[in-house]
Amino acid sequence: MRKATAIVENKFGLHARAAVTIVNEASKYSSEIFFTKGDDRINAKSILGVMVLEAVKGTEIDIEVDGSDEDDAIEAILSLFKDKFNEE
Repeated sequence: MRKATAIVENKFGLHARAAVTIVNEASKYSSEIFFTKGDDRINAKSILGVMVLEAVKGTEIDIEVDGSDEDDAIEAILSLFKDKFNEE
């Protein structure tokens, strides 16, 4: 299992387009991928789950990845956050 923390840096937060980008990337991996914000823990392969987080710019998201391709999966997800979901 791998864990990391990412900060939402894009100006619109985890809105619909960013959520779709996350879900599309997460779905490429067989590992389970979960995001946690406060008391909310969601499956990162669920667009509704990602949007329910209501994460605005500056929000910290804890990422937990477990599975055979967890190293690749967590690096890909962290890269999306770092690259501001390719929006800016």
